[in-house]
Amino acid sequence: MPQPGVSVAEGTVTAWRKQPGDEVAADEPIADIETDKIETEIPAPVSGRLKEILVEPGTTVDVGTVLATIDTGGGAAPEDAEPEPGPSEAEPSEPEPSEPEPSGRGNGDGHGPFVTPVVRRMADEHDVDISQVEGSGRRGRVTKKDLLAYLKQRDEGEAAPPAAKALHMESPYREEAPAPAASGGQELSTMRKRIAEHMVRSLRTAAHCTTIVEADMSRIEAARGKLSYLPFVARATIAALREHPTLNATLDGDRLTVHEEVHLGIAVSLGEEGLIVPVVRDAHELSEEGLATRIRDLAERARSKRLSPEDVGGGTFTITNPGAAGSLLATPIINQPQVAILDLEAVVKRPVVVTDDAGRDSIAIRPMTYLCMSWDHRALDGMLAAQFLSTLKGRLESWA
Repeated sequence: MPQPGVSVAEGTVTAWRKQPGDEVAADEPIADIETDKIETEIPAPVSGRLKEILVEPGTTVDVGTVLATIDTGGGAAPEDAEPEPGPSEAEPSEPEPSEPEPSGRGNGDGHGPFVTPVVRRMADEHDVDISQVEGSGRRGRVTKKDLLAYLKQRDEGEAAPPAAKALHMESPYREEAPAPAASGGQELSTMRKRIAEHMVRSLRTAAHCTTIVEADMSRIEAARGKLSYLPFVARATIAALREHPTLNATLDGDRLTVHEEVHLGIAVSLGEEGLIVPVVRDAHELSEEGLATRIRDLAERARSKRLSPEDVGGGTFTITNPGAAGSLLATPIINQPQVAILDLEAVVKRPVVVTDDAGRDSIAIRPMTYLCMSWDHRALDGMLAAQFLSTLKGRLESWA
């Protein structure tokens, strides 16, 4: 399993494009993988014949896991066929278990099964004894999904300590068998599972609040030509972030980092498959035309599954645009570890009260939209959120 980004610790094989016995050429895509960030292809490292597939589709494995072997005709596997052992693995002299049973190797301290650094850090943050979590990974490895499920059960009061479980099993009361699955049920796709994990984690992590303002888009309507509203809102958002930089930030635990550069995440719908948030890097350097070009390119590559790891990491603020489908109001979930997300809703002609230069009021038909922003009350307060949205509204309504 390759390392498709510095923050990625594991990936899921979704499909094999070649089968054992097939000829493969160096750099030819032979499998598809999916991480919590992207879907991508795995190219063959060498030319030869695919000898054996070691990881079946739907299996999640750690970065560095050998997925398959290729016979190059040289009688020996390439020197880089086996991943170098990480700092938490056993000494090279210790033999690898020959059967797919849970390994007794620990994390360097002689206790518990091997887990990735991400899982270990999560366990430490939530004060979880990793040996109490049942692992579903290879050799009994505890995956991030296993730990999240354990935390959910614990938070809902469903997980009891081992002693209590033993006492319960000795009592005359028995846990009811799970109800059979409804006929026609369908398991969530890997991407939907990843989205679910991220959204639930964000709701549990951030103190979500939503603030909404209404904006008159008449000036944008006159200026946009064939462009959509989104790049103009993005350009105005960047300018507002310059005036209120605390919103262009990420919160990791108790550490708030305010970023100088604006790396703007744009939520892209993939239809029923889910959504992904590619990032327009250094968006503050682009005009609305430049933003439109970059957003269009990222959206096209997202839908054709051609995004790279660099395209989806490092965002500092996110815009989502359900208004393109006619939505009027929403309370979006923050894209962790960012502190705010802006929701652009549909632009709809409505009767509104307008005031002329002489102070006279009248009713007019104007293209109006709601700008909805969810923000993290751990990092921000309502006044700052309102000030930011008022600045954004003012820039859109005074667009030159």
